[in-house]
Amino acid sequence: MKDLPLIIGSHVSMSGKDMMEGSVREALSYGANTFMLYTGAPQNTRRKPVSELHIAQAQRLMEENRISSFVVHAPYLINLANTVKPETYEASVRFLIEEARRTRLMGSSLLILHPGSHVGAGAKEGIKSIVRGLNEVLSQSSDVCIALETMSGKGSEIGRSFEELAAIYEGVSLNHRLRVCFDTCHTHDAGYDIAGNPDGVLAQFDRVLGLDQIAVFHINDSKNERGAAKDRHADIGEGKIGFEPLNYLVRLPEFSHIPHILETPWYPDPDHPGKTLPPYRREIAWFRAGRQSGL
Repeated sequence: MKDLPLIIGSHVSMSGKDMMEGSVREALSYGANTFMLYTGAPQNTRRKPVSELHIAQAQRLMEENRISSFVVHAPYLINLANTVKPETYEASVRFLIEEARRTRLMGSSLLILHPGSHVGAGAKEGIKSIVRGLNEVLSQSSDVCIALETMSGKGSEIGRSFEELAAIYEGVSLNHRLRVCFDTCHTHDAGYDIAGNPDGVLAQFDRVLGLDQIAVFHINDSKNERGAAKDRHADIGEGKIGFEPLNYLVRLPEFSHIPHILETPWYPDPDHPGKTLPPYRREIAWFRAGRQSGL
């Protein structure tokens, strides 16, 4: 297989006085050439004004280091599938419109979204609600695509199958602005054989949605057996998927133009008990080399 330059990075934080500029510095410290961030804490709606995010400084630093793109992840509390609590749905629509605006102003064209959970109303009703919400969000925003994430299937999550994502596509009127974030841990946990037959999984995805709809990968190993529907990420090579299948996916030439984002857990610092270290620098180096070196 011909080696192509990898677009690979990780989730990075955005905090402190330097905000997004600090995010770029963190990505560079890992040897990354892309990254993913949240526009604020993923667990709440508190957001600093865009004018305080050091966007211009971050963009200059990206240009100096040839980072051409990054992606934004929507907060977890957005749930367009909730028909049980209308107030949750309405707040989710309003917040997602605002997150799309912030994503555009920060300089990204891709906002990753967990499709949502139907909280007992059933997948059919949940999908109808997601479609309604996305139609409203996309009609009130521009220049940003929403990337629906493949989900593990825990609880009442929607997006555990490629067919559920396709059903959302079918209902959204502006579906040319939908994309998919393919999470390897989630897909494995949902029952797809990423470890044993990655080509077969991609062929199935291609039949249902088309490989051109994958706009970003989340590259994560899994602590669970295939089909466990639990969503517990593992460090690369330490889970039930393993390094080789993930390395194979990362190096596929048809995806060489899109970001590959690591969301793997921090590991214990052997020299400082109680502290943890990010795994991203070593994992990025492994994927660039095509092997797990220094073990």
